[in-house]
Amino acid sequence: MAFDPLQERGIPLDEQLRTWQELNVTPIDPDHADPHTRCRILTMNGVETEAIAFSHQLARHCPDLEIKRQLARVRYIEAQQQKAVGWLLPGVMSVTETMIAYEQAAVDLTAWVARMEPDPYLKQSCQFVLLEHVDHLYRYANLYELIEHREAGKVVGRLTEVLPGRPAYLQHRDPPDNVRQPYDRSATEPLSRLHVLTLMSAEQQLTNFLMNAGPACIEPVARALCQEIAMIGEEHVTHYETLADPAESWWERLLNHEYNECYLYYSFMETESDPRVKSIWELHLGMELEQLRLASELFSRFDGRDPDQVLAAALPPPVTFEPNKAYVRDLLTTQIGYTTQGTGYAREPHEEFSAMQSAIMGGGKPPSERVIDDNRAVSGQEYRLETEGPHPANLQPSR
Repeated sequence: MAFDPLQERGIPLDEQLRTWQELNVTPIDPDHADPHTRCRILTMNGVETEAIAFSHQLARHCPDLEIKRQLARVRYIEAQQQKAVGWLLPGVMSVTETMIAYEQAAVDLTAWVARMEPDPYLKQSCQFVLLEHVDHLYRYANLYELIEHREAGKVVGRLTEVLPGRPAYLQHRDPPDNVRQPYDRSATEPLSRLHVLTLMSAEQQLTNFLMNAGPACIEPVARALCQEIAMIGEEHVTHYETLADPAESWWERLLNHEYNECYLYYSFMETESDPRVKSIWELHLGMELEQLRLASELFSRFDGRDPDQVLAAALPPPVTFEPNKAYVRDLLTTQIGYTTQGTGYAREPHEEFSAMQSAIMGGGKPPSERVIDDNRAVSGQEYRLETEGPHPANLQPSR
C-alpha cells in the first residue's frame, strides 16, 4: 500500500526533543560501511541544513510573533536532526576523502533523479549537471592519489566509476547562462518539485563544504582545485534554485520542504542496509510527519488551500542509491559537449561562453588540469576506475 504522509500519525512535537547523549551518535565505520549509506547521510545532512536555512528566512519575513515561535520550535528539532545525521560521518576521513564521498553522492543521486524525472526540461537540467559531477569525482580521485597515495576505489566501493566527465575548465560559464527556466507550479508534477528541492539542497551543502574545507587544505594543488570546483558549485546552486517557480508562496515552500523530508527519510528507511542508521531514518520520519502536519495547517490557514491540491496523493517510489554506470556512460557519449545559453542548452561554444573562458583562465592551465598532470608525473598515469570496460571513445580529452 502506498505511503501517504498526510494520513500518518507522527511523534508529537513536545516529545521530539533529545538529550546530548542521544544526539552524539556513533559514526559509521569508513572502512566497512556501505558507501551508499554514506551517500544517504550526506544527502540528508544537506536536506536538513536547507530546511533550517529556509525556516530562518521565513521567520525573518514573518511579522506574526506566534508563527515565529512555532517556526523556532520546529527549527530547533530540525537542528537536532541535522546534528544526529551529520555526526554519523566519521571524523577520521580526510578532507579529500570527504570530497570524493560528496561527489559520489552527487553522481548517483543526480543520475537517479534524472532517470526518474518526468519533465523533459528538468531531466535535461539534471543530466547536464551530472556530467560535471562525474568530472569532479575524477579530479578529486587524482588529487587523492597524488597527495595521499591512495585509491578512490576504496572510498566509492567500485559502485561508481571514476571517469573524465565534461572537463572542469569547460564548466565556467557566463553567470546569466546558469539561470534556468522555472517549472510552472500549477502544472508541474509533485515529484518534479521534490526533485528540484532535493538537488538544490544537496548542491548547496556540497558548495558550503568546499567553501569551508578549501582553506583547511595544506597542499597548494588541493587548495586551488577546491577553489575552482567551489566556483562551479556556485553555478550549480543557481542552476537548481532557478528551476523552482518563484510564484510559490512561503507557506507552499514550507509545505514542500516538510513533505520532501518525509519522502527522503521514508526512502532511506526503506533502502538502508545498516540497521543502526535505518533506525535513525525511521525516528526522523516519525518526527517529520508531525512537522508536516504543522506546516499543512499553516498552508491551509494562509494560502486557503488544502495540501492535497499541492502534494502527491502518496509518496513516489523511494529514492534509491544504486550504481548508474551504464546511464552515465550513455550520457558521456551523447552530451559531453553541451554548454548553456540563455535558459537552454547549446552544443557548441558561443560568444558569451568564450568570453567567460578567456576571462577566467588568465592565460594558464586551470587547477583541474594541473592536478591530472601532476598525478601523471608522480604516479605514472592518471587515476581512473573503469568497471564496465573501456572509457567511451568520443570524449573530449583533458587539455
